[in-house]
Amino acid sequence: MLYKNRTAAGQFLAKELAAYANRPDVLVLALPRGGVPVAFEVAKALNAPLDVFVVRKLGVPDQPELAMGAIASGGVRVLNQDIVRSLRLTETEISREEAKQRQELERRERLYRGNRPFPVIRGRTVIVVDDGLATGATMRAAIMALLTQQPARLVVAVPVAAPQTCQELESEVDEVVCAVTPTPFYSVGLWYENFPQTSDEEVRSLLEKAAKRDRESAIHV
Repeated sequence: MLYKNRTAAGQFLAKELAAYANRPDVLVLALPRGGVPVAFEVAKALNAPLDVFVVRKLGVPDQPELAMGAIASGGVRVLNQDIVRSLRLTETEISREEAKQRQELERRERLYRGNRPFPVIRGRTVIVVDDGLATGATMRAAIMALLTQQPARLVVAVPVAAPQTCQELESEVDEVVCAVTPTPFYSVGLWYENFPQTSDEEVRSLLEKAAKRDRESAIHV
């Protein structure tokens, strides 16, 4: 299956999540930037609030692709203690990488959220959305960070994913919804007709539109 774009992918994914529609405990969190246009459609269809969950992987010095942990929205830091111990990483090395990544995380937070407070996670059903999963490294970082905030239920939802990655994540969260799991997979972008990079401006615009929608629906309740 080929999605026309992220909007179409979000509309398709929303149908797979119909059981979560119109529930007051549901919160949709998008992984920026590509997950935001997808999550916007999901949140709209489910009549649920939308926010972003900014995650920055903490790469091992000299091996940036290998994650020793992650930092995320809400001041969260999680470390993979197995990697920290096996590579004998020092607190100085970890702090240096964290400072670098926190700068970018805070830039995105300011840009995307402005003055809006970070949403309450504890006790809620949280649906984390991205535009697809290849290795799942970013999603795993988001899961680690979100679990520390004690959601009642954590759901990972994507329009397309590598089958193995979906299976692996099932043991980490309450539910994994991968709308399409093609084999061979290759890459996320291959399953979209149009897959341009999502801009910071597009992210901000969609979040503002979602916030306006939430305010208007609150007035009509």
